[in-house]
Amino acid sequence: MSKLLIVGTVAFDEIETPFGKTDKILGGAGTFIGLSASQFEVSSAIVSVVGEDLPQKYLDLLKSKNIDISGIEIVKGGKTFYWKGRYHNDLNSRDTLVTELNTLANFNPIVPENFKNAEVVMLGNLHPSIQMGVINQMTKRPKLIILDTMNFWMDNALEELLAVIKKVDVITINDEEARQLTNEYSLVKAAKEIHKMGPKYVVIKKGEHGALLFNNDNVFFAPALPLEEVFDPTGAGDTFAGGFAGYLAATEDTSFDNLKKAVIHGSNLASFCVERFGTERMESLKRSEVSKRLHQFKTLTQFEIELQ
Repeated sequence: MSKLLIVGTVAFDEIETPFGKTDKILGGAGTFIGLSASQFEVSSAIVSVVGEDLPQKYLDLLKSKNIDISGIEIVKGGKTFYWKGRYHNDLNSRDTLVTELNTLANFNPIVPENFKNAEVVMLGNLHPSIQMGVINQMTKRPKLIILDTMNFWMDNALEELLAVIKKVDVITINDEEARQLTNEYSLVKAAKEIHKMGPKYVVIKKGEHGALLFNNDNVFFAPALPLEEVFDPTGAGDTFAGGFAGYLAATEDTSFDNLKKAVIHGSNLASFCVERFGTERMESLKRSEVSKRLHQFKTLTQFEIELQ
């Protein structure tokens, strides 16, 4: 069974949307990536850091999904990373109300020995120095290194970020971030500029408008499934990344054609994440539900046309 190493936060989120609000609940990039990737036949581990205030039930949840948590450091007397945000009516924009780094401020990632040879590494949205620290601990070059990042690091740690980008095979960012990173408005031109930075594949996420996959002159577009109800978009991007990475690790195929399928699987799983607050929907998600919705995706995009 292929190994997937996940690097990302296990955290507390407190969320307010037009449809309600929560108290502190389980969140974090590593959490969403891990829960999403658990839908595939893959051996995965999360590298992260938490405080003693994180309830044991959250760690037990990850273990119940066959996720190795030996790489999650628990700091005695420490407090877990905490984020509080409020979404606007369109759910595409939000205000960050509170960010407390806590134990994340001095996080030194330690990769479990039995995952230093993982075939796929998923670098969740963290400081580039932490991401590089994980890359440097691998005993052999992974078959695929996938990077997720955001504009905050472009603003505050650009040199370190560019060093990491140079070492990865795939980068996943949203359209706004792709434009900021390259100073190109056209996403086609932006993708070409990012290719020059190192990655062979560029995935540009467009939220409710789907995702684009670029590989030199090859382009693929995957729509987002139109949903009747969207409660909470927090974690949707990480869920996409988890589905994308989990499928690629399970299939052991890094061709462009297979990455197209990975984008669909990522989009499919993200469509479930937004249906409830936090991780609630992903915790109980059944593979039969995933398969049924994949058929909906296929119907959404499949058509026949006679070409002259």
